[in-house]
Amino acid sequence: MADPRVVATNRGLPADRLGGNPNYKSGDAPDSDDSGGSKPRSPKRSPSAALRLSMSDMKNKIGNLALTNTYYVNIALTDELKKHFDTSYKDISKDGIQKFVNEKLGYLCSEATLPVSSYATAEVKDNYIGVPQEFAHTRLYTDVDMTFYVDSDYSILRFFEGWMDYISGGNSSAKGEPAAGSDTGRNVYRRFVFPDFYKVQTMTIKKFERDFKTQLTYTFINAFPKGLTAIPVSYGPADLLKVTATFNFDRYIVEREAAASEKPAILSPQQSTLPQEPESSEQRQARLRRERSSVINSGQSVFNRDPSPRARSQNR
Repeated sequence: MADPRVVATNRGLPADRLGGNPNYKSGDAPDSDDSGGSKPRSPKRSPSAALRLSMSDMKNKIGNLALTNTYYVNIALTDELKKHFDTSYKDISKDGIQKFVNEKLGYLCSEATLPVSSYATAEVKDNYIGVPQEFAHTRLYTDVDMTFYVDSDYSILRFFEGWMDYISGGNSSAKGEPAAGSDTGRNVYRRFVFPDFYKVQTMTIKKFERDFKTQLTYTFINAFPKGLTAIPVSYGPADLLKVTATFNFDRYIVEREAAASEKPAILSPQQSTLPQEPESSEQRQARLRRERSSVINSGQSVFNRDPSPRARSQNR
């Protein structure tokens, strides 16, 4: 039977233990196997190249990243909506309802959602045995939510309430005139307005950066407020009042506006749209001589061509 001290020595146990290997050094000595032999450890790996990059190097390689707090919302109202607000909401449209939307509503949008879309697909199983396939047939658009700060005059909240009242005819008629007894009587009916009157054609979200070099413009076609979320109010620490409107739309278009630093492509003289300087009489005479000489040369080349064998036989 083997001596336990010899086995312990061959296995490379620490020297401070009974029967330990005096050549053992913790952390620095090579690993020992059961046979008593030693094998060298793998060298330490150097840190990855990505870890040695500085922030400036990362910016040069990846580029500047887009931020979430640089955007602007704009809504172009229809003529019927403008008449409705000018008639029923004169206090918020005293300077023009479109001016109110451009200068106040667009800047008080605290949160907005960039639109996304998906496809409705149909599954086909008969083309290939055991291989189902899907094909897109309809593009689906998701409603967008926009959250606005409510000012102390409640004009933002009353603007969306007035828009939705106009859609369903709640406080006014379709022509923008107040309906007698529609808001005070007990018997109330809803007469909805034609969609062309309350759907806006150009509701946009402009996403840009701080340098204003490049921006994305999302244009919503036939958009209108589908609903307003509940606005909670309560005692306790005061907070800013917000209202969230859910907009429905038919489709959207993404337009990328070129950066200011991007230079237009150089056009050839034939493609250039810049006004050309009028040519002088000498330039005109030189141009006519060139054209005349080119016509004469082309005519001589036609007459000097070698005739075909049939023509040569006829000449003979």
